[in-house]
Amino acid sequence: MNEKKLLLIINPKAGKSGYRSGFADVMLTLSQGGYDTTVRFTEGRGDATRFAAQHAREFDTIACIGGDGTLSEVVAGLIQVDNPPPLGYIPLGSTNDVANTLHLPHNAIEAAERIVSGTPMPFDVGGFQNDAYFTYVAAFGAFTEVSYATPQNEKAALGYMAYMIHAAGALTKLESIHTRVDYEGGTVEGDFLYGGVSNSTRVAGVVKLKKDLVSLSDGVFEVLLVPTPKNPADFTRSASGLLSQKYNGVDVILIQSSDLTVTFDKPIAWTRDGEDGGAHQVVHLVNHPSAIQIIV
Repeated sequence: MNEKKLLLIINPKAGKSGYRSGFADVMLTLSQGGYDTTVRFTEGRGDATRFAAQHAREFDTIACIGGDGTLSEVVAGLIQVDNPPPLGYIPLGSTNDVANTLHLPHNAIEAAERIVSGTPMPFDVGGFQNDAYFTYVAAFGAFTEVSYATPQNEKAALGYMAYMIHAAGALTKLESIHTRVDYEGGTVEGDFLYGGVSNSTRVAGVVKLKKDLVSLSDGVFEVLLVPTPKNPADFTRSASGLLSQKYNGVDVILIQSSDLTVTFDKPIAWTRDGEDGGAHQVVHLVNHPSAIQIIV
């Protein structure tokens, strides 16, 4: 039997225990599944994108070990390649929103078994401006800076609790952001605390969307907007709407679109898949439908 070739991209800094826990068994599982595996380690931001873009054509499957940020980088590399190979994911991050949305195992060995025996499914990829991408969310406003401002060593040591600690410190910095969103169905304009453009059933483990509302390969984003509350009662209704997944168009707004432009009065910081997305006054986001395949 001819072995298939797999490139395994590893972020050695991801996760509480790191990639070493169970790594030998992961390699054995891939080998027994018929893969000849080549391993590449990332040393800094952008490495995973470069590895995937440069070497995708040389392999039957690309896989990665890391968190949502690592996965996002690999996806950004694969989308630059025509007919990229399927992508396998062994989640080892602090939040693992994509893995939870896809119901992937959090045990590394079980995730490797899924790569061997699973089925590739089409997956939309978000385009951010003209030269950047995101896998599951691009967001601005309340708490979005927490994910990339939280030090990597704290993420590794404390996991999700690290985000909560830094989020508590951000409570005093809540900013009302005047925003205009032009989308395929019309325009929404107002003052908002948070805005998120996503292709996921959950974001940062806090914002959750109904599973029957989200399709990962329909070519459409879910756009969630939280208006700035005018009083404590407004804030309570918004929080309740988010938790109960009730989007009434007043306290919590949800729209769907494959193409939208977000405009602010001044440059506003964004996060893309939990990483710093830079500050922008005008942002264009477009859905690239079924641009890659993820093994599930």
